[in-house]
Amino acid sequence: MTSAYVSRPQGSPLIGVGWMLAAGLCFVSMTVLIKAVGAALPAAQTAVLRFALGLPFLLPMLPALRRVRITPRLWRLLGLRAVLHACGVGLWFYAIARIPLGEVTAINYLNPIWVTVGAALLMGERLPPRRVAAVVAAFIGALVVLRPGLREIDSGHVAMMGTAMLIASGYLVVKRLSEELPAEVIVAMLSLMVPLGLLPFALPVWQAPGAEALAYLFGAAGLGTAAHYAMTRAFAAAPLTVTQPVTFLQLVWAVAIGAVLFGEPVDPFTVLGGAIIMGAVMFITWREARARRAATAVAPDAMPVSRSEARPDARESSRG
Repeated sequence: MTSAYVSRPQGSPLIGVGWMLAAGLCFVSMTVLIKAVGAALPAAQTAVLRFALGLPFLLPMLPALRRVRITPRLWRLLGLRAVLHACGVGLWFYAIARIPLGEVTAINYLNPIWVTVGAALLMGERLPPRRVAAVVAAFIGALVVLRPGLREIDSGHVAMMGTAMLIASGYLVVKRLSEELPAEVIVAMLSLMVPLGLLPFALPVWQAPGAEALAYLFGAAGLGTAAHYAMTRAFAAAPLTVTQPVTFLQLVWAVAIGAVLFGEPVDPFTVLGGAIIMGAVMFITWREARARRAATAVAPDAMPVSRSEARPDARESSRG
């Protein structure tokens, strides 16, 4: 992993946990609003509207866009990331309308696992035995959630597995981009290019959206922006080993809200499988934190992090 030493401002673990709690609540609330729209609109159209209605939130990023020079190679990487994200988001919107919120959230935890596998296969990063064991455990957790052979696998489950793989692939592209472009530019270009990529799929099935659906999607856009901001503040305030476990609460909230608002049954296998996946993610995070602390011995005033981790808003901005 390419690393660069960047100083970390002093922060408080409690403040970091608070910001991560806020991020989780915003993410879950965003998903609830999108599910409230449900199948009333085609998935591709819902995704286009969600990003289009979020464009006003990009206004503070315009100065960074005007200053940056984007080479043809970077344009190709931005385009690849936009295609991967557009396909992943389209499948995510499809899955939300068809399977319980808890299952959407649990399967979404596979993103960092796919990132780990992709970084090893495509970027030559090491995959030691302990990390292989964590990856295997995460996929066992996914099997607990899906239970193939014990129940019917819905097309929404297949779509959500595809979402996890595609969004993870997008993260790998972001890792390259974050070495050369500011986070604001990466986020803004994604928000501009994804709706353009989804538009050809949305136009043939376009329906006149109602005022209620537009209000829900505008709220979802605002909550998504707030979630990414809160997550960025959490990463700045506390180490990942402190903030990462808090994300498991999103599964608890999603299961509870799905039961209360949408009448979805509480599935203990979803909670168990999600816990196994999250445990694997936390193990990988803990191992990477230990490696960074060991490297700090040669530079005690700085913390070694990857460029993508130095810009957590760029690394994490692919969700919704």
